[in-house]
Amino acid sequence: MIRQIVTLCWVMYVICSPLLGQASREPNKGQLQFVIYLSRHGVRSPTGKAAQYSVYSKGSWPIWDVPPGYLTKHGYHLMELFGAYDRLALAQQGLVASSGCADAVNVTFYADSDQRTRETGKALAAGMFPGCSVPVRALEEQANDPLFHPVKTKVDSSDSRLAFSALAGRIGNDPQNLTEAHRAQLSVLDKLLETCGTTRQDQKRVSLFEIPSTLSMGQGDHLVDIKGPLSTAGTFTENFLLEYTEGMDTSSVGWGCVDGAAVRTLIDLHTASVDFAQRTPAIAKRQASNLLGQVHLSLNQAIIGKPIAGALGKPMDKVLFLIGHDTNLTNIAGLLRINWIIDGRRDDTPPGGSLIFELWKTDGNKYSVRTYYTAQTLEQMRNATELSLAAPPPRIPIFIPDCSKNDFSCDWDDFSRTLLQLTGGISTAGKAGTAELDPR
Repeated sequence: MIRQIVTLCWVMYVICSPLLGQASREPNKGQLQFVIYLSRHGVRSPTGKAAQYSVYSKGSWPIWDVPPGYLTKHGYHLMELFGAYDRLALAQQGLVASSGCADAVNVTFYADSDQRTRETGKALAAGMFPGCSVPVRALEEQANDPLFHPVKTKVDSSDSRLAFSALAGRIGNDPQNLTEAHRAQLSVLDKLLETCGTTRQDQKRVSLFEIPSTLSMGQGDHLVDIKGPLSTAGTFTENFLLEYTEGMDTSSVGWGCVDGAAVRTLIDLHTASVDFAQRTPAIAKRQASNLLGQVHLSLNQAIIGKPIAGALGKPMDKVLFLIGHDTNLTNIAGLLRINWIIDGRRDDTPPGGSLIFELWKTDGNKYSVRTYYTAQTLEQMRNATELSLAAPPPRIPIFIPDCSKNDFSCDWDDFSRTLLQLTGGISTAGKAGTAELDPR
């Protein structure tokens, strides 16, 4: 009997000691204090008209029931589901109550001025606080909000020259190199555009490879303009993703030639396009600094518990939602030098995807920041799947090269220093553009 007991103890030690050692190394996160969600809007219609795209396809593109670039009814519902899930997740972490309207006063929703971002904010608020009439702040529709679009109607020539050189340096000073580097993937898409859908006789189809590859100084609010087969392909492949996540009939998603697996493959062309156009550091810094400045201000305000000029929300807020665009997420990713793979897609920023910044306080009254990326799967969006703690959307930790430790956390001092260095110290109301925000 003694031998059996000794044997059992030894077996349990061998099995459990690695687990106990792992548990002992698990970091003490402390207590969650404040969370910032930087979210893309929900599923929208394509920003261009079908006639613009039909030049390149034999099939006719589907007709959407909302104007170009508008959040759809399905997209609104998906963001309601995401808001309801966020409430569950935050309640599980003890930041808000699981139901009721009392905590709504400590949650701020701020959206860009477009219809799709404003309506996304309303959907998130309705999902988190059903029946509570939570306000969503935004500038008037079509007003430029420098928080999300710091490059205004006229680009400074020095910024444009720097962006041009930085992008030219990434592509060997020849935009045609982008086409050659992605020729195999572009050929697959071009064949799909040529052969799928009902053949139209009204015009000759233009091949992707007939599009000139150009790189030029920025015009209007663009720092730099890069055009060619890859940028056009990026638009088309995202349109397929939108058709799929909108829940369109299979015959309408890429004319019946594109399923979920094909979307995951084709979307790499969109990712590659925005990588060059939005992640290039000289471009990302100019376009992301205001938002990252707001992240810094709002986290700092939560730490000191007192108002800071230019920070959105209130010092005692628990959550801040900033609802913008995929370009905002990509710019920030480029500036922070962060990457992710989620739902089988690399660095994709699908509708509703969010960067999450969590502020934690440890027992020693020290603060740290943990960063995550989350998004519904393509099938969760297509099927409007109800989200729950048992069936959540994917959420992955983000490693920030300039400050993250081996547990993915950044000490607040290191995180603060990183953001101030990367943004050039943009951390005041005037520079961050928040002086123009509508306080209502």
